Amino acid sequence: MVFLTDLHQQFLRFVQLEKRYSHNTVESYRNDLDQWESYLQTTYQINQIGGIQSFMVRSWFAAMRGEGVSARSIHRKRSALQGSVKFAMQQGWLKKSYLEGVVLPKVEKRLPSYVEKEPLEFLIKKAEFEEGWNGISKRLFIYMLYATGMRVSELVLLKLQNVDLHYCLIRVLGKGNKERMIPLASELMKEVKDFLESREQINSSNEFFFVKESGEPFTRQYAYSFVKHYLTFVTTVKKKSPHVLRHSFATHMLNNGAELNAVKELLGHSSLAATQVYTHNSIEQLKKVFQQAHPKA
Repeated sequence: MVFLTDLHQQFLRFVQLEKRYSHNTVESYRNDLDQWESYLQTTYQINQIGGIQSFMVRSWFAAMRGEGVSARSIHRKRSALQGSVKFAMQQGWLKKSYLEGVVLPKVEKRLPSYVEKEPLEFLIKKAEFEEGWNGISKRLFIYMLYATGMRVSELVLLKLQNVDLHYCLIRVLGKGNKERMIPLASELMKEVKDFLESREQINSSNEFFFVKESGEPFTRQYAYSFVKHYLTFVTTVKKKSPHVLRHSFATHMLNNGAELNAVKELLGHSSLAATQVYTHNSIEQLKKVFQQAHPKA
């Protein structure tokens, strides 16, 4: 009989080393599976996969809903469970999935939050950042998030060698170690060149593109903190995370006539469905224009 702890450890090792999932995804799965393991042990005194039944999963989901856990979070936890169950079946440790017949709570469709073009233009070109290198690097970081649509983790991990000044391109290593090319607009290209010249004055032999004045590379937590701080000055959107700038990039591209497949490639999405969510923002924009301009609106 296989213990749940052993299954989860081997599954997490598999998705990290074989599937090449990101560190954040692996850690999210780890937390979800730890919670599931704890619930089974506390509620049903079960620690082996052979004793798990579907009603136990349903009761866990119901308990979480009662505690106010969002439907979206429960869907994510089910993904972790589903992955571990599939892995157990492939290994021959489980004959039948205990997720069969388990109904998930309905998730409300949310449009991606984004910031309008004018506030972002103000933030990038006119807002006051702190003096010195840290201010320079923070401003360009925000500019590049919006101008390229990169994920914050991708930009934090961007290396100097991946910025091609000759061809005005950035080579990005995205999810699943998939590489994509993102062009640098001429205005941003000039900023990047100025930035690299200034960077030479920083005593850092670090290979990463963005470093602090101390020479240490940016971290996701550091970037999240200052991006949220500066977005506070120009927008009232509820979630002021770096990802809002990626949403803004995609929404503004589509609003200005960009082809959906091109935006998909720039964002590094594996399927068109992931990109299509941004078309809803474009439709809302069209509705707004119609209501303002049409006499019969």
